[in-house]
Amino acid sequence: MTVRLAKGAAGPGDGAGATEIVSLGCRLNAFEAEVMRSHAAAAGLTGAVIVNTCAVTRESERQSRQAIRRARRQNPDATIIVTGCAAQIDPGAFAAMAEVDHVIGNAEKLAPETFAALAEGGGMPRVAVSDIMDLRETAHHLVDGFEGRARAFVEIQQGCDHRCTFCIIPFGRGNSRSAPVAEVVRQAAHLVAAGYREIVLTGVDITGYGADLPGAPGLGEMARRLLALVPGLERLRLSSIDVAEVDDALFDLVTNEPRVMPHLHLSLQSGDDLILKRMKRRHARAQAVEFCAAVRAARPEIVFGADLIAGFPTESEEAFEGTVDLIEDAGLTWLHVFPYSPRPGTPAARMPALPGPVVKDRARRLRAAGEAARDRFLESCIGGTESILVEQPGIGRTGRFAYVAFTGAAETGAVAAARIEGASQGRLHGKILS
Repeated sequence: MTVRLAKGAAGPGDGAGATEIVSLGCRLNAFEAEVMRSHAAAAGLTGAVIVNTCAVTRESERQSRQAIRRARRQNPDATIIVTGCAAQIDPGAFAAMAEVDHVIGNAEKLAPETFAALAEGGGMPRVAVSDIMDLRETAHHLVDGFEGRARAFVEIQQGCDHRCTFCIIPFGRGNSRSAPVAEVVRQAAHLVAAGYREIVLTGVDITGYGADLPGAPGLGEMARRLLALVPGLERLRLSSIDVAEVDDALFDLVTNEPRVMPHLHLSLQSGDDLILKRMKRRHARAQAVEFCAAVRAARPEIVFGADLIAGFPTESEEAFEGTVDLIEDAGLTWLHVFPYSPRPGTPAARMPALPGPVVKDRARRLRAAGEAARDRFLESCIGGTESILVEQPGIGRTGRFAYVAFTGAAETGAVAAARIEGASQGRLHGKILS
């Protein structure tokens, strides 16, 4: 879970200063935090703290509530506004918190008129959350930049048409809606002109991109057009993709386009076919392994990350070991491990659950296996040269998503070559080459 302040945010206790935005969870929330910051500034909204919640796990909801309480303690006179997926799914629960002044939905948080009403005082109901399933289009927002970030995000898609049995997010985001290609290009060109060297395409289900647009351009086709129309974009990165939705155009893009970073994050969740069926995933274990092998054969330097769930209901020890083995069989490097967390209203929440200590132990073992795979990859980088995006003084990230602590001069936001001299504590160590 990540907590971020949006660009231009006031610090805790700034009272009547600029609106502070505390954003938890995904890259999409980070993008939308910037949209809210822009709307709040345009409306003249001051003395407010907006908490942009996450609902992916029970822990993320707990952290969202914790952030709300902290915001009230640090800003006793501020207007506390709560939004995001957790607020969209259960607005009543957040409205019942004594610290909260307003609850707004995921659609409302992106509308300029919401912030105009909040700025007027008294012009906004305490709870304003519409039915997210009624939305049919993704609104277009031109974001100027991302404070404290060397890379920028572009929202290409919202919502999800799939219903994995463990996932509550479609009820917070709605059905899949794609931004037109022209709008994606316009936003990317705007950010490149502002000096960003790397852009991350983000959404809820980005491999579902385009099915609702005229001509149904897929993610691969759209990204090709984006790179052709924004020649100044040096590095393009994709957020999480679904191997079941990868078509020939996307496969060709990630294996043959050098401006697409050699790092793919996969939504895999399990390495056992029975558990995958009970999750209502659309791929089999063998498909994931074969996909990784085919991409690596075409582009040997590529690395893979993955989302994996430990302790899904009915998961046997054998099934869990299949997920551990998937790290080696698919060649995974960067893991996001989630202990299974039942979400009320999802089918998985009605399945026979595993004991909490078993779930916790399996998550620990899966993380340990992931860290070992990561460390093997980092060791393999020693002695080589990597192109890094400098994220802050002395810290950059390679195209393959490894952090590098470096010596030598390089400005934040620059792309520089670094000689890798060592690895420890989950990151590389290197020296900038002049």
